[in-house]
Order: sequence, then C-alpha cells, then structure tokens
Amino acid sequence: MAAVETVTEPSGADTAGQAPPEEAPAGRPPATAAAPRGPLRRILRDRVGATALVVVLLFLLLALAAPLIAALYGRNPVEHYGQNTPGLLSDGGLPMAPNGGISGDFWFGLEPGLGRDVLTQLLYGIRTSLLIAFASAAVTTTLGVLAGVAVGYLGGITDRLFGFLSNVLLAFPTLLLLLALSPVIQSRLVDPDTAEPEWMQFLVLILVFSAFGWIPLALSLRASVRSLRERDFVQSARALGASGFHIVFRELLPNVRAQLLVHATMAVPTFVASEAVLSFLGVGINEPIPDWGRMIARGSEVFQADPTYMFFPGVALLLFVLAFNLLGDAVRDALDPRAAR
Repeated sequence: MAAVETVTEPSGADTAGQAPPEEAPAGRPPATAAAPRGPLRRILRDRVGATALVVVLLFLLLALAAPLIAALYGRNPVEHYGQNTPGLLSDGGLPMAPNGGISGDFWFGLEPGLGRDVLTQLLYGIRTSLLIAFASAAVTTTLGVLAGVAVGYLGGITDRLFGFLSNVLLAFPTLLLLLALSPVIQSRLVDPDTAEPEWMQFLVLILVFSAFGWIPLALSLRASVRSLRERDFVQSARALGASGFHIVFRELLPNVRAQLLVHATMAVPTFVASEAVLSFLGVGINEPIPDWGRMIARGSEVFQADPTYMFFPGVALLLFVLAFNLLGDAVRDALDPRAAR
C-alpha cells in the first residue's frame, strides 16, 4: 500500500512571530493545496466507499445494540435451548426443523449439539471481534508511531539497528508464532488448575497481535520521516532553534496523519480475520464467549449434515472484512490528493 504524504505549513514562522507567507516557497507544495477538501464528502461520492461505510456502521451499531436486541428478541447466546427444550434437537444433536432449525422462535436456527441461538451468538461475536481488533489496532498504531517516527528522525546507527531488527522479526512465520505464543502466554499468566478469565483471553490475543503488528507501520513511517526531515520546513524550524520535540510533534507528525488513518482502517479487518483464524484453530477465544471463528470451526464439523450453521458466521465475516477493506481503500483515495476519482 503506497504511503500517502501531505505537507503542512511550518510552525517555525509562527515561533518567530511572523505571518505565514501567502505562497509556499519553491520546492515545497503548499499544505492547503495538498490537503484534500472534505475527505468524508469524497468517500460519500464514491458509491463503493459509501456502501462500505454503511455496512461498517451497521456492524458497529449491531455490536453496540447486541444486549438490547437480545433482550427484545428474548434469547441469549449462552443458554442451551436445544437441550433444555424437547423436540428441538435430534438424538444426534442436529436441529429437527429444516434449514438448521430456522423458525419464528429461532430466526437463524440453532447450534448443533448445544442448541444455542445462532442470531445472538452472531451479534455478540461482533463485539468479541471488534473489541480485539480495535484494541490491537490502537496498540500497534501507537507502537508503530513511536518507533517509526523516532527512528526516522534520529537516523544513523539507530536507523540501521532498527532496520536489522525489523528484518529479523519479519523473517519469522507469523501465524506459527501466534499459534505457539498464545498458549504459552496463557499458561504463564494463569494457574493450570484455575479457569482462565474472559479478560485474560482478550488480553492474550491483543498482546500476541501487537507483538508483530506494529512493524509494517513503523517501517512505512520511518521511510516517510526520513524524507520529511530533509524538507525545507523542517530545516527552517531547526534554524529557528526549534527543539526535537517541537519538530517531531509540530512538523513531522501532522504530515503522516493521513498515513496513520489509512493504516488503522486497514488493520482492523486484518485483526478480525486473524482472530477468527486463531479461534478456528482452537487457540483463540474459548467457550462460552461467542466467537465467529469458533462458530465456523463447529460448522465445518457438521457441514454435511447442517450446512446452515456455518453459512451465517461465514457470510458475516466475509461481509465485515470486505466492507472494511473497501472502506480503507476509499479513505486512502480520499486522503490522497493525487488520486484520480
């Protein structure tokens, strides 16, 4: 993904008490010309981007309103309706009603075996995925900014050491490390004879995702800052006696804000899919917390007898990841003044 670079007016002129010039000096594009006007308006004018935004907002709304919807619906994601009510499940644990037990009482059917309600599991599964994804995106973005901007600004031996460390970390097979690290962290934090609390499961996944998720952003910001630190407005700030703190936070960071926003938007669906993969493989979120990946794993076991159960979480995961990726593309184009619309 190409980095999006915009340039803001230097604050060094303001430090000296001078009014900013009407036109930017030669060799430096003016910020007002480079910065796109109305990024949200650009997204809404793009039919694909607008549709993706609506889908993403719908998922967010469903996640926030899941307890209210469950209360109005009269079901919850943990009760074993099929086992507690005779006639809902067969002796083999499959729903008796056609299409996975879909009926007026259970709109999306029943889970084979335990007989839990599929609709409420989907709704609460959104909350699980979004909580992990947003928290992981926040941590990786923070780490990526701190490392990338600092290394790009300092340069020298710090830059070379960081480049070597990043190449070493990127050489590891990430998925295998995630599979190996997750149970190790859980065993270190929780006594084997003690049930793992729910918050611990979320914390472990966030730590696992954050261990490597910050590296691509840090490398991208490092390259951008290395280019920006040689620009005239940074040199002018140095000549006026601006501190390193001022240069980083007033001159460099404002020029990578668009890059950060695009990265965060694209990171969320990546973490949602990764969390579903880990849960599918049995090292993610455990019972009884509702989770899309575990639902898909259970659906794959009974697919021939009850294909409906895997259909709903599979379609939900596909729609969410696709919509967020399309929204990320729309955000990138809206913030890129060179994008052809």
